[in-house]
Amino acid sequence: MNAQVVLLALGTGLGLGSLPAVIRAPATAAARWARGRRVTGRGTARAATDPRRGGLVLFSDHLGRDVVLDPGPLGPICGMPPVGGSVPVVYARDRPTGARLWTSRHLLAPSFGWFLSATLAFGTEVVTAG
Repeated sequence: MNAQVVLLALGTGLGLGSLPAVIRAPATAAARWARGRRVTGRGTARAATDPRRGGLVLFSDHLGRDVVLDPGPLGPICGMPPVGGSVPVVYARDRPTGARLWTSRHLLAPSFGWFLSATLAFGTEVVTAG
């Protein structure tokens, strides 16, 4: 089998496989906006023994329980507030543990990443085919 054909197939598969993920992130954000609960969270610091970077968000769910949201390593890039700052949080009514920060950067960052991956895959394919 020709290496160029294999590279074309891999580029097409990766590019087309990434497109559903590009669409899923904004669709999930729209569903959370339509049916979710929006509350205000407060930025808190991690424990001193926790080696991960970034802070945590503490908010109360609809039953009054305190829930801790870990926005992950990209939290500071995607709109994580400083310690003591407030940030909007959205979650499905029955799943407060699946909460996300309600900032456009945090909601759409996965979509942008998958779009970039699909673009690189298709670009590699075009360069290889040409």
